[in-house]
Amino acid sequence: MGDSFVIAIDFGTAFSGYAFNITTTVQKSEPHLPRWGKEYGFDTPKTPTCILFNEDETFLSFGYEAKMTYKEMSREEAKKHYLFEDFKMALYSKELSSDLKIKAANGKSAKALKVFSESLRFLKEDALRTISRNTGGIKFFPSDFTWVLTVPAIWDPSAKQIMRKAAMQAGIITEEDEEKLVIALEPEAASIWCKKLPSEGFISEKHNAESLDQSAGTQYIVVDCGGGTIDITVHEVLGGGALKERREVSGNDLGGQTVDRKFKQFLREIFPEGVWDEFEQNSPSAAQRMMYEFSHLKQVDKDVQISCPRPLEKLAKDKSGTENFVKSELGASWDGDFIKISRDKMRSFYDESLQGITENLMEIFTSGLNIKYILLVGGYAQSKVLQQHITDQFGHQCKVLCPFRAQEAILRGAVEFGRNPNIVASRKSSYTYGFAVCEKFDELKHKKEKKFTAKGVELSRDSFRKLVEEGEDLGSEETRQFLCFPARDDQKQMKLRFYSTFKKNPVHIDDSDVKEEGSFIVDLTTGSKVKLEIMFGFTEIMATGINLTTGEKKKVKIDFMTKDKECVVDGDVEDDGSVGSSSQSQEYIYDGADETCYQGVTKGLIKVCVSE
Repeated sequence: MGDSFVIAIDFGTAFSGYAFNITTTVQKSEPHLPRWGKEYGFDTPKTPTCILFNEDETFLSFGYEAKMTYKEMSREEAKKHYLFEDFKMALYSKELSSDLKIKAANGKSAKALKVFSESLRFLKEDALRTISRNTGGIKFFPSDFTWVLTVPAIWDPSAKQIMRKAAMQAGIITEEDEEKLVIALEPEAASIWCKKLPSEGFISEKHNAESLDQSAGTQYIVVDCGGGTIDITVHEVLGGGALKERREVSGNDLGGQTVDRKFKQFLREIFPEGVWDEFEQNSPSAAQRMMYEFSHLKQVDKDVQISCPRPLEKLAKDKSGTENFVKSELGASWDGDFIKISRDKMRSFYDESLQGITENLMEIFTSGLNIKYILLVGGYAQSKVLQQHITDQFGHQCKVLCPFRAQEAILRGAVEFGRNPNIVASRKSSYTYGFAVCEKFDELKHKKEKKFTAKGVELSRDSFRKLVEEGEDLGSEETRQFLCFPARDDQKQMKLRFYSTFKKNPVHIDDSDVKEEGSFIVDLTTGSKVKLEIMFGFTEIMATGINLTTGEKKKVKIDFMTKDKECVVDGDVEDDGSVGSSSQSQEYIYDGADETCYQGVTKGLIKVCVSE
């Protein structure tokens, strides 16, 4: 089929969708995006990230259909079913495991992995059906395509791993063709698309045509304004049009749904005490309708009016004993049909979110970069209040651009990324990565309690051996290498653990702010010496083991999920000499989980040779 067959899935906090390209040759063709919700009076490029299961946790529907079905349910039915919304945020900045559970609208829980995989399964099957309809009924299989799955750039490796695992459970990829799934970082995908846009592709208040300067050296900020996260990256255009990341990604969890939460809190305050919570509990579908209406009002910057469902109106009148039950002194009024909210009060719902975005951007502008543009992308970027605020704050320093189809930028760029993943030629490492070793004890460097003796040599355990430094530039295919070989002839495997930190030069793996990030098993059954290549420069950290006895190459699975700590398996690690000139090797030992690993010296230890 070829690399030009690409399906990209943008799995957002608030809205999700897909785009595809099925050209037979790689040419400058537009990705195809289906429209959603026409049967319900909508026409959008993405559908709500909303999934419905029955009481037996069997999948029923996704998107508008799930939302509408749930809205029409009786109170008793709604309490039995599982409706999940905003669940992507369960993967933001948490210790993640395969057993992570998330809560449905009715308070019941289910495994996050199941909710994610069933959502991806729906999008996969819908995409294949749509493509079949557009190609005269030809039947396509998942393996015919390169799949691109978008994730926030600020996500940890464990969150990306859960999404990859969910894609496998959804039947998008198998163990054998895992390379068919490419993880794309959302602001990078948007950046790739905005680079292609002509001047008429951007919203312009002043009606002066402005497009993104493509000349080498141009630096710009991409602010991906999603429902859950704000995701910020800084790119520089290189000669030939490739992109270089100039600063580690930054962002926060103050996306568009922060505004929704402020609005909901406001409803609690303007009605008599307890009214909103009782209404939301007893009429979950009607509460959903009201929040959906508000989500469309976020795009305007003026006084607004929002309809009040009858059950809410009746409850408020009964509790207050009056027809005029809205506390008008708080910035709202009741006219008998609608709740009217002033422009100033609407703007106040944005304060926390806009402050968070401003702080992130201020930090970039004080870092000495020559920023020419800010690109606002994502569904939340369509808000006039947000656009105006960023222009007011930073318009004197650079040009602020927002594409007309801001919600589509990530999807469209993700298809391009699937066809040319090396378009982002260089990234900044967000962390210092390394693994645990024992090295010759140095009283000026090591903690005394780390000292122990093995084979008559004083060693320090728990030392941090650095592979990549925070802020380091890494090519998209750049790897770090080292050699592994067993300490015992009968050894079948060994386990290495990776750590991460924001520190440039940590000394010990249990220093403050050093986190165990993941681990992997090296299979030694077919050869006694293995070279490991770990790729840090792509969107995921990936490792390959090369058996130097047989020449066989094999992917090494790095497990980034939280797990119980366990003692490392025996084995030796030897540097390949790339650290410096190979003059004399000093023998060190890889650390196990505790001191018992050192009993018998060769038991549970991995030797490390570092060129000096």
